[in-house]
Amino acid sequence: MTAGNGVAPAGGVLVVTGASRGIGAAVARMAGARGYAVCVNYKSASGRAAEVVADITEAGSRAVAVQADMASEDDIVRLFETTDRALGPATALVNNAGITGPNCLIEDVDGATLETVFRTNVAGYFLCAREAIKRMSVKNGGGGGAIVNVSSVAALLSNAFEWVHYGASKAAVDTFTMGLALEAAEHGIRANGVRPGPTVTDLLRSERDERLAPTIPLKRAAMPDEIAEAILWLLSDKASYCTGATLNVSGGRQ
Repeated sequence: MTAGNGVAPAGGVLVVTGASRGIGAAVARMAGARGYAVCVNYKSASGRAAEVVADITEAGSRAVAVQADMASEDDIVRLFETTDRALGPATALVNNAGITGPNCLIEDVDGATLETVFRTNVAGYFLCAREAIKRMSVKNGGGGGAIVNVSSVAALLSNAFEWVHYGASKAAVDTFTMGLALEAAEHGIRANGVRPGPTVTDLLRSERDERLAPTIPLKRAAMPDEIAEAILWLLSDKASYCTGATLNVSGGRQ
């Protein structure tokens, strides 16, 4: 990596939060196949995380699974310190871990739901970015890097009668991505986002997939690899002049 150019080439060290399943697992596997050493973060699905690590190592790259709750600042610090020891300092970060919280009306939402959703989906992204900047910053002797925040097309929708709290947390991620890009630029770090549409993951059950499909111009939900391709592009030197952008990967839904 050339110091200060904001590019995270294959062969770097990538931290992926929420990487035991869904989009995160697809990103981790794809990154490993393209030469990254990958930290596979998980909260509770240790077996699935181990499977992702096994797939990466079988592809010839290094990987480590690290349990850490993205709602805990102490866990986040430990995540990056463990990665330092196992793989080396992070040169790339994908902030992916997130939760929807229960479906509920605004009149019924409680403080515990709001705290948990925003602590995980927003504060967790902030704190991971903080730890990444410490390691990537050219001002601290790092070589620059790239960060991708996984938002959601829900950030652009009302989400009324379902999960306004979730959409609001993802709208906050979009604003955070813009601010992060401006502050990180002087550290040699690019920061971008992706807004997935409905994607076939644990968050999207088959019945919801069927219900939403007619509202998507492409008439189907995405597969996790389709979202991962966009994320890996933003991490790569092919996107070397791209920062502060959030890319819709939503099948046209917006």
